Amino acid sequence: MGMSKKRVLIVTQEMQPYTELNEISEIARKLPQLYQSNNLEVRVLMPRFGTINERRHRLHEVVRLSGTNIIVDDEDYPLIIKVASLPGARMQVYFLDNEDFFKRKAVFQDENGQGFEDNSDRMIFFCKSVIETVKRFGWPPDVIHCHGWMTSLIPTYLKHAHKNEPLFDNTKVVYSAYNSPFEGSFDAESFIEKSLTKNLDEADLEGFKDDAGSINLNKGGMMYSDAVVLASGDTNETTQKTFEDSDLPKLQVDPELEDKLPVYWEFFEPLVKVEEESE
Repeated sequence: MGMSKKRVLIVTQEMQPYTELNEISEIARKLPQLYQSNNLEVRVLMPRFGTINERRHRLHEVVRLSGTNIIVDDEDYPLIIKVASLPGARMQVYFLDNEDFFKRKAVFQDENGQGFEDNSDRMIFFCKSVIETVKRFGWPPDVIHCHGWMTSLIPTYLKHAHKNEPLFDNTKVVYSAYNSPFEGSFDAESFIEKSLTKNLDEADLEGFKDDAGSINLNKGGMMYSDAVVLASGDTNETTQKTFEDSDLPKLQVDPELEDKLPVYWEFFEPLVKVEEESE
């Protein structure tokens, strides 16, 4: 058969062996290989946190992809793109880096366990950079599978800001919600204002607010996706309710399950069998 492989982009805030923070790191490590073993072409994008040892993991800059600027809150931030091969898999992991946001030797919290003041800016930079990077690849994904709160603006950006771009014409977005310590910690007004971009207005971001008007990133991520996964057993009430009320294809993963991969594949397979467009 002359059909080219379907393309899956995994966007994750964390992934083993580069970060070991929680369940996201683990499932984001296993899913790419699950998808690849089912004959899909897979690429992975994640932030280049300062805790990641570039020498040990053999990251190097991809000069032809780097060198664009990403605007966050009216400031320009250079996007540096690095790459490494995932150990034990024939797969590239691309790391999105910027000195202001990712040089520090910590992921989301300072030494006192306080979330960084600029976590919202770091997230906006990352989500915008993901879309810019896919455009630079010139690699139209059939599915983008987003993992974690830090990826939660990507569905909105794709559905609104980039909806007229042919590259994303056939892209379905899956958002996996996990228990997040950062829910509600962003100031609603400034978060929404900073998240705005071309072809996106405040109404397009209403889904990020919970009933009390606070920011719930998982809610925003789920509201604008094509399919949703509730990947943690202990998410907050708004996240749980958004998931339950959603009429999108959805998967609730039992945290007790020893091997979660068959459940993921059963859910994922129909999403990748994108119907061939009849001319």
